[in-house]
Amino acid sequence: MANTAQARKRARQAEKRRQHNASRRSMTRTYLKKVVNAIEAGNKEAAIAAYASAVPMLDNAANQGLIHKNKAARHKSRLNAKIKAMA
Repeated sequence: MANTAQARKRARQAEKRRQHNASRRSMTRTYLKKVVNAIEAGNKEAAIAAYASAVPMLDNAANQGLIHKNKAARHKSRLNAKIKAMA
């Protein structure tokens, strides 16, 4: 348990950041799932639209340190390849 005022404040800040990061991470996953669901449904137009909205989310998550830049690039590359393979 935090004993000093500084430690109590740090604990409050850490909890607030944890909740904020969890929310952002969840939102990023939701955008990815929308793309995957559109691909599985065979709807190329919806997949392209969902991909276009997911890319900025992934880039923001990577820039904020929520996920690694290589992980964002990997997701984008794999999703784009799946969309191109739908033709």
